[in-house]
Amino acid sequence: MRREVVPARGTAEVARCRRKFLRYFRRGFQDPTYLEWERDYKVAVHDRWQEVLGKSRLELLITEERFREAALLAVQVEQRSRHPMLFSFEKMALRDAVRTPAGAERFARGLYAFLHGTGSPRTQFETWCDAVASLPRKQTRVLTWPMITVFGFLAQPQTHIFLKPNTTRRAAEAYGFDFDYRSKPNWETYASLLEFAGQIRADLSASGKHLRPSDMIDIQSFMWVQGSDEYE
Repeated sequence: MRREVVPARGTAEVARCRRKFLRYFRRGFQDPTYLEWERDYKVAVHDRWQEVLGKSRLELLITEERFREAALLAVQVEQRSRHPMLFSFEKMALRDAVRTPAGAERFARGLYAFLHGTGSPRTQFETWCDAVASLPRKQTRVLTWPMITVFGFLAQPQTHIFLKPNTTRRAAEAYGFDFDYRSKPNWETYASLLEFAGQIRADLSASGKHLRPSDMIDIQSFMWVQGSDEYE
């Protein structure tokens, strides 16, 4: 069971992170520069996902056993981002993994179960991890945090968040949040990340309307500003 999230805005770490974000984006999540640099392109990729791989479309592709098409569409949607979120080696590993009919089917069915299946969030997440872990591996491993989290983030940014390990760990340290990180994808780490996101939402929402996150896109962008080398 997750801890109850209450605003921690009085801490020095939280105040410092808030000041850093506002130093770059004075109007918070409504700042035109923020929209241009961090939000609009992610929203555009989400809209594209809904167009080509929304629930009914993905369900149809699976029903018609067009598994490889579904897998390649997922890769292509991510690639269309102005700032792709997967490394080139991760994309190559995924393409290799879904070349076989069995690999493509595991990916497509696992993705649908993760996004639209029944069961607890933990069950859905762990089923997805198992599906990705079972994909054929040619050279590079497929089971990475960016691979596990990017498609949920693009498809359902109200629910899921993207995890870049080094950046997120630095953001948690700067924020004073005890992030339960382990390198191999697992539910406990992802649940800890969701808790971190919930804490940021509570803290920022208490800071004023201009810092009230709309979704995980805003929260992930806030984390990115805290931990990325792009924002010194």
